[in-house]
Amino acid sequence: MSGRMVACRSFIFALGIATSCGFAAAQSAPPPPAVSVTPVVTREVTETIDYIGRLTAIEKVDIVARVQGFLEERNFKEGQYVKTGDLLFRIEQATYKAAVEQAQATLAKAKATEVNAKLQFERGKELVRNQNIPQSILDQRAADEAAARASVMEAQAALDQAEINLGYTEIRSPIDGRIGLAIVTKGNLVQTSSGKLATIVSQDPIYVTFQVSQRNLLDYFRRRAEDPGKNTHVNVRIKLPNGTIYPHPGMSDFLDVQVDPTTDTVTVRATVPNPDHVLIPGGVVGITVERGAPKSTLTIPQAAVLLDQAGRYVLVVGSDKKVEQRRITTGADQGRDIVVSDGLKEGEQVIVEGIQKVRPGQVVTTTVVPGT
Repeated sequence: MSGRMVACRSFIFALGIATSCGFAAAQSAPPPPAVSVTPVVTREVTETIDYIGRLTAIEKVDIVARVQGFLEERNFKEGQYVKTGDLLFRIEQATYKAAVEQAQATLAKAKATEVNAKLQFERGKELVRNQNIPQSILDQRAADEAAARASVMEAQAALDQAEINLGYTEIRSPIDGRIGLAIVTKGNLVQTSSGKLATIVSQDPIYVTFQVSQRNLLDYFRRRAEDPGKNTHVNVRIKLPNGTIYPHPGMSDFLDVQVDPTTDTVTVRATVPNPDHVLIPGGVVGITVERGAPKSTLTIPQAAVLLDQAGRYVLVVGSDKKVEQRRITTGADQGRDIVVSDGLKEGEQVIVEGIQKVRPGQVVTTTVVPGT
């Protein structure tokens, strides 16, 4: 074989090795990591402030016995909803029915006496006119007739009282609401000193009270003075213990007339609709109060925000598809979003998914997801 052919084959062999190495290197290079991004958007956001509130029933009634007797009936299930006028308890009635009948008899007797006294008085006036009896007898008959009228009034009052006491043997609900545990069971002797038999609390609407610092209260007075035509009440949102936002907003309706000296705060009360009876009196909830009119501000999903010792930051993907770390200043939470007051511009894309796979300066491929 000539030297020229050997040199040619060596060149081809070397070229093949170089080509295969380049192909292997191209196959081993990993593709850019994929991340999901969302644009920074401008939203109308209302500034808010958070408090801790306590739910209380607008109406609460302790059911008590107003007459003495053995408890014959209990006509409700503990925990059920009752309406005004529903029969709850019945106390034995025989004694009180007898008292009514006796009072009726006494009234009938008094009326008969009154009729007779009136007739005697009328006859006496005729006899005095004919000078058949002295004036003193007529005066006595007039007094007897007045006394008989008084006896009728007294007997009527006794009958009214007896009927009232009979009515008290049926204990009815004075309000709409939910009734709690029955403290006294059927067959027990109850009386006015027995204490409460059960408790009813109203359900819809419901009050929520919370404590406001004097500083925040003064800020509220200042904003109200700047806009005299604005509604003096504020909207209230409730955050339930499981973190969800209660769908029905409330409205403040009362500001206490004095400051609590132990906390230096003022009690504010709001009325909140409770049609589904989700809010239970006595419970503790979060309170969010709106402050002022809505303002345009930048927001991003909270999922995009990271935290280290230097503070909060996000990873931004630029037009060159490179990742950049950006320090930001955040404001109030807005559901799943958060307000950004500094560090970002509208339209910039922040990473919301795949953050753990990338680092600043790295090239990435992006999938845009809409903001919340």
